Amino acid sequence: MAGQHIPLSLKYRPMTFDDVIGQEHVVATLRHAIASGRVANAYLFIGPRGIGKTTLSRIFAKALNCVSPVGVEPCGKCANCTEIASSRSLDVTELDAASHNKVEDVRPIIEAVEFKPASSRYKIFIIDECHMLSNAAWNALLKTLEEPPPYVRFIFATTEGDKVLPTIVSRCQRFDLRRIQTNDIVARLKAVCAKEGIEADENALLAIARGADGGMRDALSSLDQLISFKGTVIKEEDALGVFGLVSRSSLETLAASILSGDTAGILKAIDLFESAGKNMRRLAAELMLHFRNLIVVQALGPETKSLAATPEQIKVLCVQAQGTAPGRLFRICDQLADMEDKLRHVLSVRTLMEMTLIRCSRIASTATIEEVLKLVKEMKDNPDVELPEPKAFAAPAVQAAPEPEPAPAPAPAPMKTVEGERRAEIVNDPNLSGIMSILGDAEIVDIKEG
Repeated sequence: MAGQHIPLSLKYRPMTFDDVIGQEHVVATLRHAIASGRVANAYLFIGPRGIGKTTLSRIFAKALNCVSPVGVEPCGKCANCTEIASSRSLDVTELDAASHNKVEDVRPIIEAVEFKPASSRYKIFIIDECHMLSNAAWNALLKTLEEPPPYVRFIFATTEGDKVLPTIVSRCQRFDLRRIQTNDIVARLKAVCAKEGIEADENALLAIARGADGGMRDALSSLDQLISFKGTVIKEEDALGVFGLVSRSSLETLAASILSGDTAGILKAIDLFESAGKNMRRLAAELMLHFRNLIVVQALGPETKSLAATPEQIKVLCVQAQGTAPGRLFRICDQLADMEDKLRHVLSVRTLMEMTLIRCSRIASTATIEEVLKLVKEMKDNPDVELPEPKAFAAPAVQAAPEPEPAPAPAPAPMKTVEGERRAEIVNDPNLSGIMSILGDAEIVDIKEG
């Protein structure tokens, strides 16, 4: 009989501060607090699911009560460390406030505070999802939290920090944990696959990381699911099929179609995604992130830490960012943000996405009133500026009745005079009809219309 399976999210749960990924600002503060002996009465960890709130709470509790710490790291071998890791410690109490949120549930904590720890330095209370506690329960804890005995420490964790009472937050050291960067999740998944003997494409791991939305626990759980589904060899199409995601190359191709004004390419891509059963709402969110990354590349460069992308993605972002004006990207992001809001209520998701992305392609590829006025100003300020050549229109061939020979045309004026008259007509034309002859078939898009 095979041994009991341990989920990857539990098997590879961080046991020390060194193992924690993506929360360097919190780890550095906790380490310094332990090293300097400036440990506060209460700590509050806030952040989305699966990023390490409860894990950090346990590591911090082990570091405070470890019998033989390695610097500020828990040894992980002493009785206190092993008991805390397995939730058996008499001096470290964990309370799930989602199911224990009444005054009767916190009264044992208030009573236990009166007794010193059995075999540890501190008696520590970890309260998870603390925002679920009732006001009466918080009020019962308030006095104890404000002036606890010197051997008592509180650690609170929550996904919704705005629901915690301000009087409680003011008595805690607050830490806002971040979503873990995509490339950090991919690196951790690679290490796990190497230890588990799993052969996985990097693009497959990238798809898992994208679907995890910054949560390491979700990423490990998804990898566990894929291993159960496909075995020891995992391809990108496996991850995309299981989680309904769009491949990175398809997403980048769709973005390129939007930026080049390729309406046909947009409609073909949406039809392909729809027929393949892709998650269209997820696609909208990833498109928004892609164009956000384009703006970041233009403003801060490809080396910035604000860019949550792999090196291969950054190369594509740099190419697409170079050929697009920042103002157009901002307006495309506005359209995508508006679409995300409407997707919650619309019945035909496909139609809304098609119309919005076509509108985005028009924004990316057509002339704006701002650009027209800028060209007029340049011609006024600099008489020597070269005018763009008028665009040629391909008129359909139509047979017409023969007309009489026209009268001989007068001799053309010198080229310099014609150019000067054309410039004066454009610059002084209040209706901008002259500038329209320059732009040819390019459309003029009002800024307000987007």
